[in-house]
Parts: sequence; C-alpha cells; structure tokens
Amino acid sequence: MKQISQAGILLLVLMQTGCAQPSYTYQDLADRLTDLEFPAILPAKGEQCRQWSSYDRSSDYDEATGKYVNWDANSDGFGGLGWIRIEDGKLVLAEMDGPGCLWRIWSATPQSGHVRIYLDGASEPAVDLPFEDYFSGRVQPFTRSALVYHVASGKNNYTPIPFQKSCKIVADKNYGEFHHFTYTLFPKGTRVPTFSMNLSAEENEALDQANEFLEQSGPHSFRSSPDQKTETFTFRLEPGQQEAVRLEGKRAILSLKIRTQVPEDPEPQRAMLRELALQIFWDGEPTPSVWTPLGDFFGTGPGANRYRSLPLGITEEEFYSNWYMPFEKAAQIELINEGSQTRPLSVEITHAPHTLAASSYGRFHAKWHRDAFLPVEKERWIDWTLLKTSGRGRFLGVALMIWNPRGGWWGEGDEKFFVDGEKFPSTYGTGSEDYFGYAWSDPALFQRPYHNQTISEGNKGHISVNRWHIMDNIPFQTSFEGTIEKYFSNQRPTQYACTAYWYQAPGGDDPYRPVPPEERIDYTTQLTYPMDLAGILVLEKPAGSIEEQHMGSFRADKWRDDYQLWWVGQLGAPLKIGIDIKTPGTYNLTTRLTKAADYGIVRFALDGKKILEPIDLYHPDGVIATQEINLGKFELEPGRHILTVEIVGTNPAAIKRYMFGMDYLDVQQSLF
Repeated sequence: MKQISQAGILLLVLMQTGCAQPSYTYQDLADRLTDLEFPAILPAKGEQCRQWSSYDRSSDYDEATGKYVNWDANSDGFGGLGWIRIEDGKLVLAEMDGPGCLWRIWSATPQSGHVRIYLDGASEPAVDLPFEDYFSGRVQPFTRSALVYHVASGKNNYTPIPFQKSCKIVADKNYGEFHHFTYTLFPKGTRVPTFSMNLSAEENEALDQANEFLEQSGPHSFRSSPDQKTETFTFRLEPGQQEAVRLEGKRAILSLKIRTQVPEDPEPQRAMLRELALQIFWDGEPTPSVWTPLGDFFGTGPGANRYRSLPLGITEEEFYSNWYMPFEKAAQIELINEGSQTRPLSVEITHAPHTLAASSYGRFHAKWHRDAFLPVEKERWIDWTLLKTSGRGRFLGVALMIWNPRGGWWGEGDEKFFVDGEKFPSTYGTGSEDYFGYAWSDPALFQRPYHNQTISEGNKGHISVNRWHIMDNIPFQTSFEGTIEKYFSNQRPTQYACTAYWYQAPGGDDPYRPVPPEERIDYTTQLTYPMDLAGILVLEKPAGSIEEQHMGSFRADKWRDDYQLWWVGQLGAPLKIGIDIKTPGTYNLTTRLTKAADYGIVRFALDGKKILEPIDLYHPDGVIATQEINLGKFELEPGRHILTVEIVGTNPAAIKRYMFGMDYLDVQQSLF
C-alpha cells in the first residue's frame, strides 16, 4: 500500500492544531481499511463511531430512576422490534446525520427483501438491493473477497459507504431478521464524497489495492517507512528471569515478532505461553501500558493457535504484531519468565521515525484480565467488562478467551460500548458471535483480516475469538466502557478472559495491572462432583445437562438470589442432591421450584424413601416460580443424606424436554 502522502501529513498536522477541516476522497477512505497508523492519531472532537443494530428495544435506561430495564432482553430481530420505526410500510433500520462513513454491514439471515440506503437527502436510494445481495459477491462494487464474504454462517460487507449530510437505511419487512450497520461520524466541516454504486476507475483501484493487501494479511502487513530499522535480540530466559530491550528517540514500532519453540502437546504449550509475560513501557512511565501473557498478546489463547489477521497472528515460524506503537523518548520491551523451565526466544523489532509530532499520537495499550471492573449496578449483572478506562483515545478491539467445559452455546450476549459517560451505549449488538462477525453459534474456525475464531472445540472446552476495529475504531474523549453479555456464571463453569487493545493519550487512566501466574495458569474450573449449583449440592452428574441459570429475564424477584438449579434431564433419570447434617434431630425441608411449558413431572425421595405425590411442573404461559413447597419433617442422623429428584413423566400438553428447576432447598432443624 502507498504511504501517507505529504499533503495528507500536512492535513493531519493542521487538523491537530485546529487550523483546517479535513477533506477526504473515496481513495482516502479506502486507504483506511489497511492503515494501522491512523488509529494511533488521537481523535478530534466530534469524531464518533456508532452502530445501529436489531437489538431488543425493550432494553432501556430509565433516567427517572437511574436503573437499567430489561437489560438482558434477548429477542433481537423481529421478536424484539429490532428497528427504529415503521414508515410508509417500510422498516427504518438506521438514520444518522453526516459527514460520515458506513464501514461495516453484517447479517445472519439476509433475505430477498430490499434494503435501501438513502444518502444526503436524495429521493432515490444510492443503494437498492435485496439484502442478500449486499453479501452475495455478485453486485459491483460489493464483489471483493476480502471485503464481502460469508464466514461461519455470518455475512459481512466492509465496503466504505461515505455520506456528506445524512444516511437513512430502510428495508422491506422480508429483508431478514438481524443487522448491524457500523459507521463513523466525522467532525462537522469535514468533506467526504457521497457514495455511488458506479465508482470511478481510481476509486475502484483503491478498493482493489485494499482488497489485495488484506488478502495477504500476515507478518509483513505494515507499511514500510523511511529510515526504518530492524533489530533482533536473542535471549535464554531462566526461571524467574526478566530481559529488556530499549529503543531510544522519537520513533514508532512498526512490527514486533517473537520466535520460540513451543511444545506440541496442547497443555504444556498453553502453560508455557501463559507463564511467559510481555510488558512494554513508553517514555519512562512507572507502570506498563502493555501487559499480557506472551501468547495472548498475539490475539489468541490459550496456546499457539495459528491464524493470520491484519494486526496480529501466529504462523509456523513466528508470533507477529503489526500494531503501530509510537513513543516520544524511549520504549522498553520486557519479557518475563514466571515458569519453572528455561525458555530460549528471539525478538525482532522494526521501528522508524513517526510521521507526526509525538503529541498527535496516543500510546498503545494492551491488557489481559479476568473479571476485572465488572459493573456495580445489580441490573447489569449480565455485562462482562472488556475494557474500562478514562482519558482520550481509541478502542481497537479485543481477543476473548472462553472456557466452557459443559458445552452448549455460551455466547448469546450483546456487546455494549459506553463512550464519554453515556448512560445508554452508542453501540449495542445482537449476540456474541455477531460481534465477532459470524452467526448461529457456528463452531467453524475462520481467519479474516478483522475477525477470527482460532479455537472452538465444538463450542465445548476452549474457544478463542477476536475482533479488530481498524477503520471502525471507537474514539473517546473522556472515557470508554466496553462490555459483552455473559449469560452463564463462573460456577457453571463458563469463564472468560480477554486481552483488550486501545490507544490512550499520556496521562489517561489505565487501571489494569499485571496478573500473577496463579491467576492466569490453570485457572479454569473443571467439572468435578459434588458441585454447588445455586446453593444446592449436586452429588454426581445426572443424565442430560445441569447448570446454574440466572433468572433475570423471568421476573427475577420471584427467585432467591436470581438463580436456580436447572436440569434438562431424561424420563426416569434421577438427580441426587446432598443434605449434610451435623447434629441429630427433626428437620423441616422446604423448596421452591420452577414451572414452564417444557418442564416435567417429578417425584422426590429422601434416602431412597418416596415423599409426597409427584409434582407436575407444567405451566402453559411463560416461566414462573411456585409457592414454597413443604417436603416434610424428617428425623435425620448426622452425616450425608440424599434427596433424589426423579423425572417420571410430563403433562400431556407439555413440550417433552423433561426440564426441572429448583430455586432453593432449605433444611431447618425443628424445635418442636
């Protein structure tokens, strides 16, 4: 790709000093698709990146009470009225005032209904196609394979669609059910062209160049620069040893590569790449701006999972980073061995003088964490924090690592980005896999310049996904909080870890600190019984699936602590629950259960003796909690007693899925 032109450099300098408003050609915007330097430039006031999507509109923020309402609502698409309004029989999906550029269009189910994009107040749409043809590769200019494609059931289109005054997107009712439209709004006064399907020869060439560059994403996907230098440093890191590389001057790292030998066996490999850590300090700062386990820095973990993307990847030969990392005085790159074995490795760094004044750039940050800075609001229980920081900068994306040994779909949750103190997020998604560019919980691995699934053991065990915001980075002036919904608790166990990437102006607050080895190696909870689920002791794995389920979307005030023990069993199958007694006496057993259309008929037994008559848990209208049920009074000796729940049938009207839910089991010694 071409270098930033001298005219472009001058324009950027003038922008930083407030002496000029920018003017972009279509070629300039196409160039953003591959430009890893531009995101490092601190955002001008008025620059924003937002997203319209088909999220469930029942989720809201009540300004009067300061509470989040239906924050875990999940009827995205038609079920949740995933549009702005209906106008002249058409669905209004998005509308925004320019100048701006639409960068990304995504869908899981594009259909034959037309989607029309009206630009700058025109009465005729600039784009009028069946929604499926935004992604089919059949219609120019949406034909370039690195920009328009299907991957793991998701449909993606990264062709830039700029507008000067306004953009309005409307759809036929049969357009499909799910959509994302991700766009940047430029500062007022910025000049951009109005998109046309009939691009000029020069504009088509710019898209062709970007497409070719993205198709070759890999260790050399960075732009060469005058006076650049490549240096290689070799180390033999003993246990507990730390080595440093120091670069002096006003320069920027263009490429960072690590070469080392990793074990073939997955578990030792994963342990090694978490025992080694990478940290980087800019300009003598007291705490590192970059700290991650070595392997995770490169966008996937645990282990050396091979893939290639634009900024990061792992090949057979090396781990590579193409992130642009400017500094003003010095950079110190440190490698730490917190394992028990000696690790030989080499570090190759390509660096060069930066294009603009050092004050024009943010400093590169990358931090690995688990469950850090989770929201304090109870009604936001579902939001899992990817990044929370304050200052001025740009969010670049995230690599998310999931441990899901029980299997099943882990990621129904929406991404939500709160910028500059927003109470309601300006980016609100429709599902975890949708954010990462695929759909329908498809476990297929894929590699693309901007998003990847590098591990998925059939959605069971380890899963690793990433998403890079290059041209669609999220600018912030004062603060950024990025979250993704996490439906399952750590006790299920479903556990998250992530590496977040962003630029931040010097002096901003990066609250993340290094994570000790015992919290990043072998932290995954294994499936072992007995297991405490929702405060109930399950003695052994029953037939079917069992887990702790949050009941927030089912009138959470009816369930104690908002959780229940949820079992999807089989006819005739038992569930064994432990009751531990310390002193002999008469004990009263009470419980509360759950009813729904797909719940079964159950019978209880205590220490092998049947108690009560079978209980029918069928309820035709929604999910409800029962009144408290008295299981009886029993003389119990010290030791472990077994309460058995057996599925003995279903109501004739029930959906035969043989479900069972227990809110709590109380065991109280009777005084009389």
